[in-house]
Amino acid sequence: MEASTIALIIIGIALILYITEPIPIATTSILACLALAIFGVVPFSAAFAGFGNDMVFLMAGMFVVGGALFETGVAQILGEKIISAVGTSEKKFVVVLILVATVPAAFLSNTAAMAMMLPIASAAVIASKGRFLKKNTYMIIGIAAVASGGLTNVGSTPQIIAQNALKNGGHEVMEFFELSLAGGPVILLLLIYYLTVGHILQKKVFTFPEVADEAVAAPAPVKETHKEKSNSKATIKRCISVAVLLFCITGFISNLWTLGIVAMVGATILVITGCISQKQVYQKMDWTTVIVIACSLGLSAGLEQSGAGMLVAHSIINFLGDGVTPWLLCVALAFVAVTLGNFMSSTATAALLVPIAISVAITLGFDVKSAAMAVVIAANISYATPVSTPPMTMTLSAGYRFMDYVKVGGLFNLLAFFLVIALFPFILNV
Repeated sequence: MEASTIALIIIGIALILYITEPIPIATTSILACLALAIFGVVPFSAAFAGFGNDMVFLMAGMFVVGGALFETGVAQILGEKIISAVGTSEKKFVVVLILVATVPAAFLSNTAAMAMMLPIASAAVIASKGRFLKKNTYMIIGIAAVASGGLTNVGSTPQIIAQNALKNGGHEVMEFFELSLAGGPVILLLLIYYLTVGHILQKKVFTFPEVADEAVAAPAPVKETHKEKSNSKATIKRCISVAVLLFCITGFISNLWTLGIVAMVGATILVITGCISQKQVYQKMDWTTVIVIACSLGLSAGLEQSGAGMLVAHSIINFLGDGVTPWLLCVALAFVAVTLGNFMSSTATAALLVPIAISVAITLGFDVKSAAMAVVIAANISYATPVSTPPMTMTLSAGYRFMDYVKVGGLFNLLAFFLVIALFPFILNV
C-alpha cells in the first residue's frame, strides 16, 4: 500500500476519533503521529518535529507571558477596564474583543495576537462575576484572530509563502493591504454572524459546564510596617510584566529574532524576575494546546511528504477538466485550501498549494497572482476544527469539544467561503 493511501487512512481514523472523542484530543493527536511513524509514512523525527517548531515555542512562551500578566494583576486591571467600558452586555464585550484582536493579528501574527488576548479575556470573564462566559467568548476571538491575520501581507504565514513564491518566479506580487479586500468583509461578516445566528447557536451548542479559571489569590495580610514594601514589590512586578509584553510586541514587529525566540526570551525574564514561578508555569501551561498544535504539524508532514495532500489537490483540480474558467479555478483552489486547511496547518497548506496554483495558472494562461491569492485567502478562513490554526487550537482551554468547532465555527466557515468566492470577480483578475 502506498504511503499516500496509508496517510489518508490514518488521518481519516484520527478525524473519527476527534469527532467522537472516546479519548482526549491530545491523545488522538499523539497516536496519529505515532501511526504515521510506525507505518513508515514519515520518519519518527518528522512525525514529532512539531515539538521543536518555532510556533510551539511562540505559544508556550506567550502562555507564560499571559500567566505573568495574570499573576501580577495586570490582566485583571485591563479586564476590569473592559468591564467598565462595556457594562454587563456579553455581546458588547465580545464585539470589543473582536475589534481589539484585529489590529495585532493583522500587523503582528494572528497566533501572537491570540496569545496576548486570552489572559485579558479570561481576567475580564472573572471580573464579570458570571455575566460573561469563556465558552461564549474564546472561540469567536479565535476566529477573529485567524480572519484578521488575512488582512495584510504579514498577519499569517500563507501570504508570506505566496509572496516569496510570486517574487522568486518573477510574477506580480501582492500589495500590503490587497488581501483586506477579502479579509475586511470576512471580519464584518463575523460581527454580523456573532450578533445574530452565532450567538444563538452558541447557547444551544455549548451545553458543557463553564471551565472556570482560578482567580489570583489575594495576597496574605501583611503588617503595616511591611505594607509599603509589599505594594512596591507588586508594582515593580506589574511594570516588568508590561515591559516584557511590550518587548514581545516590538520583537514580533521588528523581526529581531523568530517569534518563538522572542516569546521564550520574554518568558525566561518573567520567571527569573519572579513575576511568575516555575511551578506556576508548569501548572498553568495549557499542555493540551501545545500537544495538539505540535502533533498537527506532524500530521501536516504526513500529508505533504507522503504525497497525500498533492493527490487530493490534483484530483480535485483535474476533475474540473480543460474547460475551466479563471474564476472556477480560483474557487477550486480555495475549496482545496479551506478543506486541507482545517486538517493541516495553514503554513503547510500554503506551502503545498501555492506552487500548484502558480503552475496550473501558468499552464492555462491565467493570472498567476490571482491563483496564489485564492489559496491565501482560503487558508485564512479555516475555522471548522481545533487543529486548523494555532489561534483555534488555543481556544481548547475553554473546554470545547471537537464537534463544537464543527457546528459553530464550521457554519461560519461555510458562510465565509461563499462570501470570498462571491468577491473573487471584484478582488481577483478572474
